[in-house]
Amino acid sequence: MSNEPPREIYTHGHPAPVLQSHRWRTAENSAGYLLAQLSPGTTVLDIGCGPGTITADFARLVRPARVVGLDSSAEVVALAAADHRAENLTFRTGDVYELAEPNDAFDVVHAHQVLQHLGDPVRALVEMRRVCRPGGTVAVRDADYDAMVWWPDDPGLRCWLEVYRAVARANGGEPDAGRRLLAWFHAAGYTNVTASASTWCFATPEDRAWWAHTWARRISDSPLADRAVQIGVASRDDLAGCAAAWMRWADERDGYFITVHGEVLATV
Repeated sequence: MSNEPPREIYTHGHPAPVLQSHRWRTAENSAGYLLAQLSPGTTVLDIGCGPGTITADFARLVRPARVVGLDSSAEVVALAAADHRAENLTFRTGDVYELAEPNDAFDVVHAHQVLQHLGDPVRALVEMRRVCRPGGTVAVRDADYDAMVWWPDDPGLRCWLEVYRAVARANGGEPDAGRRLLAWFHAAGYTNVTASASTWCFATPEDRAWWAHTWARRISDSPLADRAVQIGVASRDDLAGCAAAWMRWADERDGYFITVHGEVLATV
C-alpha cells in the first residue's frame, strides 16, 4: 500500500440538482439496514455526509450520543451545519483515508455512496475500522450502476449510463461498487460481515419527474457533464440527447427505474 492516499475527483460535484437529490435521502430510505444498530447512546461517525439529512436523522435516533458528519467539501459541510442544528450533532471537513479521530472513537462508522468514488476503498475501510470501537459496527451502502434497470428502454438512457460509468472511472472511482463491497471488506481484513442489498424505485409520475429532472440537469450542465466533454467520452450534443431521454422517460406512463445498492454491516 502506498504511503500517499489517492486523490480522486468527486464525479457529481455539488451543483443544485445534486444537492436536491442528496437532500432527499433519509436514514429510512438510505440506511434501513443499519437502523437496528442505532439506539439512544450510540455514537456515530457519518463519512461523506453531504448536506447532512441522513446524519441529522442519526442524531435524532441516538440522542444524546455524539454524531459527527464528515465530508471532504467545506462548502457542503457549511450547508449541512446551517440546515441541521442539534446539541449532539457536529459537521466538519475531513479525509476518509486520514480520519482526525482517535482509535476506537465511535460505536458506528457509516458511509453512504462513498466507496464508489474512491481509488482505494480498501484503505478507507481499514481507516474506518481504526476509529470504530471493538464490538462496534462499520456500515457501508453503495449503488451499482451497471445493475440499474429501467423501462421503457431508450438508447439515450443507455448512453447516459455509459457516459457516467466512463467518467466515474476516469475520476478514480468504481461506479459498480455495490457488487464489490463484500470483497473490499474481506480485503481490508474484516471477518464478521453481513452483506445485503436494497433498492430505490421510481415509478409514480411524481417520482419519475423528480428523478428524471435531477439527472437531466446533471448530465447536461454540471461537473459530470464538463468532465465527460473534457475526457472525450461525449459531446455536448450527446449529453443533450441523454438529458432529453430522461425527460421522455419521465413522461412514460409505464416508466420504471430501479437503483440497486449493495450493503455491508461489519462487526469490528
